[in-house]
Amino acid sequence: MAPAELKELKVQLQELLDKGFIRPSVSPWGAPVLFVKKKDGSMRLCIDYRELNKVTVKNRYPLPRIDDLFDQLQGATVFSKIDLRSGYHQLRIKDGDVPKTAFRSRYGHYEFIVMSFGLTNAPAVFMDLMNRVFREFLDTFVIVFIDDILIYSKTEAEHEKHLCMVLQTLRDNKLYAKFSKCEFWLKQVSFLGHVVYKAGVSVDPAKIEAVTSWTRPSTVSEVRSFLGLAGYYRRFVENFSRIATPLTQLTRKGAPFVWSKACEDSFQNLK
Repeated sequence: MAPAELKELKVQLQELLDKGFIRPSVSPWGAPVLFVKKKDGSMRLCIDYRELNKVTVKNRYPLPRIDDLFDQLQGATVFSKIDLRSGYHQLRIKDGDVPKTAFRSRYGHYEFIVMSFGLTNAPAVFMDLMNRVFREFLDTFVIVFIDDILIYSKTEAEHEKHLCMVLQTLRDNKLYAKFSKCEFWLKQVSFLGHVVYKAGVSVDPAKIEAVTSWTRPSTVSEVRSFLGLAGYYRRFVENFSRIATPLTQLTRKGAPFVWSKACEDSFQNLK
């Protein structure tokens, strides 16, 4: 790691220790650490759990389809959005599994007491928790996607009641939101890469820019990444599968990577 990264590593490790999220470890497990730069220029500490994830029994709890979630919003005119604070870190890990989360660094060997980002089952486990917590409200006035909560109502009077019920539920279950990322009493709200308002749902302009400014892929991995982002908005693109066929064929196992005119046309049409 570069000197700046080592300095940041020491700071972030101390923060995790102070919060009680990690503790010193003598576990034989030990994943490497790395930093990923955020949009604002700050650095996120990431644990490379790929080897642990390979031997983990996968939790097949289904994540909801984005299209299905937004289908519930018809008639809503008032919205509030709640973002949970360090979502996964609000879940404890089973004592017997704590040593498996161990990671090594220049400043010591540590293990997570709470759910860590990067663990293959983290999204499914947290989604299961949120669905159980908000079961009676789901598809009535609440949409939940992992640690993002959207409250929607037809009138302001309804919204006041709905908001109180959701906040009380969070309090009862000792789940904490990050106030700076929450928004209340909105007529229009950005949620899961979409803009939600009375008339319906549209694509978030910031996300459109990410697609339209995408440079031509030069590897199969880059093609998959582009299709993944573009496919997130397939509901807005008529005949998406047909248009994307030349690119999809490039991702097939054993297929030679030849960027043909059909691939270029497909790429430009999707953009």
